[in-house]
Amino acid sequence: MNSKELTSTAAARAEELPGSERENPFGPEWDVYKVRGRVFLLLPVDGTGRVTLKSHPDDAVALRETFADIVPGYHMNKKHWITLNPGPSLEEGLVTELVTESYLLVVEKLPRARRPVDPALFGRREE
Repeated sequence: MNSKELTSTAAARAEELPGSERENPFGPEWDVYKVRGRVFLLLPVDGTGRVTLKSHPDDAVALRETFADIVPGYHMNKKHWITLNPGPSLEEGLVTELVTESYLLVVEKLPRARRPVDPALFGRREE
């Protein structure tokens, strides 16, 4: 994926998630997506195409080992955050899934009354 595809895919998924809001708390250089005031996605608007997401620590290690374009979180806790860089190892489905997982990691830490969705059921298909 090139930088424009990567950031537009990540932003489009973030915008469709329940309770997601885009803010610019760090100035106009960064689009920050939050759910109930908690960050789950950071997008610089500088054209680099970097996408920074929350990730479970075990998943973060596996993702970095598997995909050349996934690195430790840019300017974030390297254990809990990953950064996706534009490149050939990323596909739209993976980016969408990683944005959703980041969102759910944040939602599951919210008090039950503040959760916009049940993280155990969100996105699961009924059979």
